[in-house]
Amino acid sequence: MSGCGCVPTNIPRILAFATKGAGSNDEARLRALLGELQIDWFPFDRSSKFGSFRRLLRVLKIGRYDLAVMEGTGLAGGVALIWSSLLGRCRYVVSSGDAVAPWLAAIKPWLEPPFNWYEGFLCKRAAGFIGWTPYLVGRALTFGCPRAVTAAGWALHQKSSEEMAASRARLRRHLGITDETIVVGIVGSLAWNDRIGFCYGSELVRAIRKTSRPDIAVLVVGEGEGLDRLHELAGDDLARRIFLTGPVPANEVINSMAAMDVASLPQSVDGVGSFRYTTKISEYIAARLPVITGQIPMAYDLDTGWLWRLPGRAPWKPQYLQALSRLMEEITWDQIRAKQAALPQRLEIFDKTPQVQRVTSMILDILAEKPR
Repeated sequence: MSGCGCVPTNIPRILAFATKGAGSNDEARLRALLGELQIDWFPFDRSSKFGSFRRLLRVLKIGRYDLAVMEGTGLAGGVALIWSSLLGRCRYVVSSGDAVAPWLAAIKPWLEPPFNWYEGFLCKRAAGFIGWTPYLVGRALTFGCPRAVTAAGWALHQKSSEEMAASRARLRRHLGITDETIVVGIVGSLAWNDRIGFCYGSELVRAIRKTSRPDIAVLVVGEGEGLDRLHELAGDDLARRIFLTGPVPANEVINSMAAMDVASLPQSVDGVGSFRYTTKISEYIAARLPVITGQIPMAYDLDTGWLWRLPGRAPWKPQYLQALSRLMEEITWDQIRAKQAALPQRLEIFDKTPQVQRVTSMILDILAEKPR
């Protein structure tokens, strides 16, 4: 009743957080997806995971929430949600962009069995799952999650063709790259994997070092422990044919893409890469960049002629690197323009509004259902 000062008691209470941390890009994604709902945000502190775990348990115990939504699959958040669910306190929804157990196994193989159990139980106990790809949705359903929806992400920043041309000229001039040079680039986190000797961009650096062509260059945008390794791998091609920018603010990434002609999307054809789109696909499309990748499901499902699919089980394997090096040696401007012409103007799966609507509908359906 208007003016009575009463607080409605029938509005569902939803708690949300991202295990990557408060203020992270993962939290920003989740805030956008849940933008049509009334949400309480839990300030997850990634630097104090155990402390966040304890505080989250306490909030779930006393908060009387109807649902919790977690972006990410970290143990501190996941175990708290599982525990709360087992005690009948709060149902939960998980959102994830990776197959957890295979991803960890790529770093430390002995972690696969326990995390395969954890990932499966996390999905089985969940009331719903938000997958960054339809393949991850299928994985969650196979684990026993009762319902799921795909939210593949969207390009955060877009510019007109005139703005892109100006950014291209400015960055190329700054780096000393001529207009005639073909630039193959990548944007991403440069997390170095010692076991396989790989991070994003290392495939480009290794491949170009096997070519003698002077009018092709590599541009790697990102930060991480792999940056020092890339400097070592670049040798005397550093700042000549290999350019490493280091970290770039999120709103400037599109300007870095403007300097590229082709983008690299290195993914392994296995339980890690085959489940991914990666968040950069929507941005590469917005920047009108054809993409080089492996023979992963995405490379068939989304291709309308704008992708190069290279053979090889992984981008650190000799077969893939040889094919990439050969492509760099032989690629022409006509081939690039043909791929650019085949780029879709938009892909519905990367439109933000339908994704928000789909996620909202699933959340409302969960809340309308009695707890199992």
